[in-house]
Amino acid sequence: MMRAAWLLAAVFLACPALAEPPLEVERKAAPAKARPAPKAKAQVRPAWAELTAEQQQILAPLKADWESLEPERRRKWIGVAKRYAKMTPQGQERVQRRMQVWAKLTPEQRRQARETYKQIVKAPPEKRQRLREQWAEYQQLPPQERENLVAPVERKRR
Repeated sequence: MMRAAWLLAAVFLACPALAEPPLEVERKAAPAKARPAPKAKAQVRPAWAELTAEQQQILAPLKADWESLEPERRRKWIGVAKRYAKMTPQGQERVQRRMQVWAKLTPEQRRQARETYKQIVKAPPEKRQRLREQWAEYQQLPPQERENLVAPVERKRR
């Protein structure tokens, strides 16, 4: 049962990661002698103010964190905003929910979600299918039972 709870928690944390693709593999650092002197941090573009009104409306849950996002993350979220109009109403609602959940996560929780997502993507198809089935079972549980499964896992993390 505990293993199932852990697995469900990992899948639950990975769901927001589906809205944001995993981080690239870290680039190898240049040798110390080849590094240029540190410069003042350049403005990463596009800034929130440079987004269209439509993009700002779609990406509103990310506004507070926008300036701290890396350029690649910004491009990916802008890509989500571009596809948004073509999504079904249910798809749009799902993206908004996931974006709101993602925005509420701490940087550590986001990192963990990305790592979990990477592990799930690398898993063999049969294991991914088993996870999908377990996730479907979890979603069919009444809210109180879900809370009972997730709460012990969250308490252990603290």
